[in-house]
Formats: sequence, structure tokens, C-alpha cells
Amino acid sequence: MKEKRSFFRKIAGAIAPERDSYEEDESSSLPVPEKKHWIDPEDDEGQLTVDVYETPHAIIIKTIVAGVKKEDLEIALSRDMVTIRGHRQVEEHIEENDYFHKELYWGVFSRTILLPHEVDIDEAEATENQGLLTLKLPKIDKERKAKIKVKSL
Repeated sequence: MKEKRSFFRKIAGAIAPERDSYEEDESSSLPVPEKKHWIDPEDDEGQLTVDVYETPHAIIIKTIVAGVKKEDLEIALSRDMVTIRGHRQVEEHIEENDYFHKELYWGVFSRTILLPHEVDIDEAEATENQGLLTLKLPKIDKERKAKIKVKSL
């Protein structure tokens, strides 16, 4: 008996596409897209996964940078955008045919995030703890008002 595939497995390409148990008209079948590797070989950089959330006073960005040296990380920040770029190097050379399973990403990676609020770039902080990079970006309070005194010259 043929195993019924879940919708997720069909769209994710976890198994080779084949006909379901129901009859299908040849003219109505859609072309099956070519299965791609999770990183397109034409791309030079991998992409970081991030969590972005806000507190009342700051935007917080967290990402995993395990195995990356501090000197191999670069964070570029403007009032409305942040780019995290880095490089993760393999410490030892292992032949491709010696791998049983290979999922880790090695090489150059980056991620650019458009921020939902303007941030104070002078007060921004970046910390790393056990491979977790945390950016704390204080929001600019556009509603804040201040009184200034007039000085005599």
C-alpha cells in the first residue's frame, strides 16, 4: 500500500514528487520545481536567522553566532537599518566523501534588518554570550519634549 504524504512533505520536497493515489488529468498537472539546496551555490553569503522584538524603550535583535570569533563579526547600524555580517571558518579539513551528514553552514554570512522604529545609534549595545549575539537598540522618542532656557550673550 502506498504511503500518503502530508502537504508539508509535498511542498518542502522532503521526498521525491510522485503521483498521489488519485487520478490526475495530464493537462492540469503543474510542473514540479527543481529541488534546490538550502543555500544556492550562486549566492556568496549564507543568511542568519534572527529574532527581532521590541520593549517599550528598545528594539532587541538576537541571533546565533556560535563558532564565530568577535573579530570576524561586523555590525553596521543606521537609524533605521542594521546589517550583521561575519565569517565562520572550519578549523579542520574533512573530505566531502567522509561525511555521513552535513548541515552546518561555514563561510560568509549576513543579514540586513529594516527596523520598525528609528534608533539611537550612539547608545546601541552588542553583547555575545555562549554563541548568542544580542543587539539592544534604544528607540528614539519622537514624542519627547524638552524645555530649553534662553541665554544672554
